[in-house]
Amino acid sequence: MIAVTGATGELGGRVAARLAAAGATQRLIVRDAARAPDIAGAEVAVAGGYDDRAGMTDALRGAETLFLVSGREAADRVAQHYAAIDAAVDAGVQRIVYTSFLGAAPDATFTLARHHHLTEEHIRGAGVQHTFLRNSMYLDFVPFFASPGGVIAGPAGDGRCAWVSRDDVADVAVAVLTTPGHDGLTYELTGPEAHTLTWAAEQLTRVTGREVRYVDETVEQAYASRAKYDAPPFEVDGWVTSYLAVKAGELDVVTDTVERLAGHAPQALPEFLERNPGSWAHLAPA
Repeated sequence: MIAVTGATGELGGRVAARLAAAGATQRLIVRDAARAPDIAGAEVAVAGGYDDRAGMTDALRGAETLFLVSGREAADRVAQHYAAIDAAVDAGVQRIVYTSFLGAAPDATFTLARHHHLTEEHIRGAGVQHTFLRNSMYLDFVPFFASPGGVIAGPAGDGRCAWVSRDDVADVAVAVLTTPGHDGLTYELTGPEAHTLTWAAEQLTRVTGREVRYVDETVEQAYASRAKYDAPPFEVDGWVTSYLAVKAGELDVVTDTVERLAGHAPQALPEFLERNPGSWAHLAPA
């Protein structure tokens, strides 16, 4: 039995659908049963969230493996992760496959990568088998870096990133969840090549038919330009430091993990844009 969290979301939903296609026995852990995807053969269990330790424990009983999708950005995100991990141990889960982030470390530039490091350490200390999927930034987000006005703005300089698609991450996750030999391993998941945001803007220009450009902000400009969203400080810090991690070279990493484990080459941005025109509809000429 594989317990899948985040099944109502973009990544967890993809994994659940692929597990069903592979004939795996699975249980979807959701907050609202009415929102659970309709997946043949899948059980559904309800918990109030990762911080609902008792509810998570009940929902996870009888599951051997937990696919733990990292939680939404929140001030107490790490504490939520800890509660979910502790619930898995309480429920007798034997293995956790966790979606971490590339470069997870205590001194990572990207604030959320530090959260992932803390979560990894808690899993290691929990006494269960584990595998970490350290994903690069999602390729799916790249079109949305651009404003409707055709500007990608952030303090990334000439730094490079090998963005990876959610589809490719889901394919790797299913391979790890359904085949042996992954315990204790950490996999770095990236796209096929690392590129700058200037290059990304050029690809968006080509496919949309309108000019998209990258503006390299200072840190001060980045915080000022995001003040209009009135987001909490931890969220704004995450936005800005993600660009700074690119600038620092911490995401200038290319691996063959997708090809080795999923059996196919990872998507690149031009291919993704051609396949997903809805992702750049906000940039299409009027």
